[in-house]
Amino acid sequence: MQQQLSTLPVSSGSLAMYLSEINQFPLLKQEEEQFLARKYRDHHDWSAGHRLVTSNLRFVVKVAYEYRSYGIRMADLIQEGNIGLMKAVQKFDPDKGIRLISYAVWWIRAYIQNYILKSWSLVKLGTTQAQRKLFFSLARTRREIEKLGSGPSQESQKDVRDIAKKLRVKPSEVAEMELRLEGRDLSLDAPMSEDGSTSHVDFVASNAAGQDEMIGEAEEQRLMAQRVEQALSRLDQRERFIIEKRIMSDKPMTLKELGRYFGFSRERARQLEIRAKEKLKQELAALMRELMLDEGRVPVSDPEE
Repeated sequence: MQQQLSTLPVSSGSLAMYLSEINQFPLLKQEEEQFLARKYRDHHDWSAGHRLVTSNLRFVVKVAYEYRSYGIRMADLIQEGNIGLMKAVQKFDPDKGIRLISYAVWWIRAYIQNYILKSWSLVKLGTTQAQRKLFFSLARTRREIEKLGSGPSQESQKDVRDIAKKLRVKPSEVAEMELRLEGRDLSLDAPMSEDGSTSHVDFVASNAAGQDEMIGEAEEQRLMAQRVEQALSRLDQRERFIIEKRIMSDKPMTLKELGRYFGFSRERARQLEIRAKEKLKQELAALMRELMLDEGRVPVSDPEE
């Protein structure tokens, strides 16, 4: 049926033109509908399915208009409703004795509602059947209560209780869904002023370090590198070689390779490495104490001492 249905008017253009075009498709009498439905079901007659769909397109528009208050483009709602109508035609059983549109309305609403939920927020809404029902009932019920009370109530808590009682849900569920409805997604690129010179993204705090922090970190790294170089200069030639090749190298030598280089065993290389590390640690500690004394700070004693 997809090839046949590809000739349908596309609802993404002018809505008035679309409405004018679908009004050209005649409505079907019940006998005609039953005949076409059986023809489509039993013989997969695509032309019959096409007529079943086109004859009910105007009803999709009527259902879509019920959801216009959600701020979604009417053309998109109609398009989703049309998909639901096609699905209903595929599933329709004419032997049940009901009209196609009585069955299709559930599919049309389901596709439109699902589209609204997906378009409303990147955060999932209405993950359960009860939440979906509450989402679409909340605004309508609030309007009904406000109409009975001659205008919006100042007692928001009372409104929540009244809505919860009418919908037979907990007040906490109503309050939670209202927060979700108010929390529409907002594009960071959306302009904040009429001239469009600034957008929301211009006021989002950056996670990057500030310029003063970057300068401070660079200076700290420079001083650290300087202290390490001074500590290395206080080691003998063999100790420095071990530190550079075993600790500071991107591809450190193995203890076996180190022993082979100096002409002694792997165990001896390990002992020399331990001694070199300890000496480097002591040299760095001494340099840090000297630095702190130069800056007038009192060094904190090592808790292990």
